[in-house]
Order: sequence, then C-alpha cells, then structure tokens
Amino acid sequence: MALWDRLKESASTMQTQLTAKKNDLKSGAFRDASMAMCALVAAADGTIDPAERRRVAQLIATNEVLQNFDATDLQRRFDDNLNKLAADFDFGKVSVMQEIAKAKKKPAEARAVIQIGIVIGGADGDFDKTEQAVVREACFTLDLPPHEFDL
Repeated sequence: MALWDRLKESASTMQTQLTAKKNDLKSGAFRDASMAMCALVAAADGTIDPAERRRVAQLIATNEVLQNFDATDLQRRFDDNLNKLAADFDFGKVSVMQEIAKAKKKPAEARAVIQIGIVIGGADGDFDKTEQAVVREACFTLDLPPHEFDL
C-alpha cells in the first residue's frame, strides 16, 4: 500500500475511533489540549500559512468530536495558541505543550488528543515529518508511546 493511502487510512481510522469516544471527550482539559494540538500541528514547520490556518479552523468547526464544545470558544483557543507560536515559536511551544499536558491525567483523552493531531496533520494528505515530530513530542508530554500511533 502506498504511503499516501496508508496516511488517509490512518487518519480515517483515528477519526472513527474519536467519534466512537465522543461522549467521553467533554472535559475542559480535553478541549484545551485539543486546540493546543491543532495549533501545534498547524505551525509545525515554524510558519503559519493563512490558508492552513483557515483549513484547520474549518476542520475544527466540522469535527464531530469537537462539536461537544462551543465553536466560537474553540476558535478563540486555537487562535490564542497559534498567536503564541507565531510570536515566538520556541517559547510559544512551551506554553502550548503545557496545554496539551492537561489531558495527561485521563489516558483516553490523552490518546484522543494525539489522534486529533494525526487527523489534522493528515487532512491535507501530507502528514509531513515536521508535523509527525511535534505529534511525537506531544506523545512524550502525555506519557504515551509514539509507536502506538505509528510515529
């Protein structure tokens, strides 16, 4: 199977797993960590392209699991995290990783945050090395083994 097909299948599988857990993913910690993860993946290469920002915002607004939360609130949290990363990527990344770490206490939420990162990263069909690297780093922040997610 081609890498492209595996990426699409993996993102699809992650989304299916997330949807199955939708009713368990309603905490503020999950919300905050998810928006931090979305911002981190969007800014993984150190730049925040306006088209990518819109694409990720659209994915957030239409993701079934994230519909547990107010869309305007999610957008604000996503933008706040992106702005931190845009102002100073390395310093912003520390703050964003602290937000991601909020999901650490609940393993199901922690896994879901990683899955959201993979879904966001693979949405354009190219889950590139920089995106994989930040999701892998988030795995370590959440005490999850990256190999569990093929990272």
